[in-house]
Amino acid sequence: MQNQIVSLSVPAEAKYARLVRMTAANLGVLCGLSVDDVEDLRMIAEEGFVYGCSTRPESLEVSFAIADGVISIDLPLGDGEVDEGSEDLSLVELLLGAVCDEFLVTDEGVLHLTKQIGDVHA
Repeated sequence: MQNQIVSLSVPAEAKYARLVRMTAANLGVLCGLSVDDVEDLRMIAEEGFVYGCSTRPESLEVSFAIADGVISIDLPLGDGEVDEGSEDLSLVELLLGAVCDEFLVTDEGVLHLTKQIGDVHA
């Protein structure tokens, strides 16, 4: 699978986290990821969604991009102020930092997460 984009527009509510998580898992399977890497990708998607919801948008436009040995997930964040001292948010950031190959918030306010796939990850 190469150079493909899958996008979801979901309300920024906890009950939609499973939809995002299962979409990530399905894409991981389609890319031939190992069971462990599919689990990592599921966690990345769910925790990214939780992080995005913490910025209080009405909805989140979740974009999965598959290209050049990498699956990336982009979530434009809302304008709500993130409580940086929140214990829950600290845990989310810790998990994303540990599981992602790249975890950053761009200057444009987009949460960008990547997971290497295929021979690049080996």
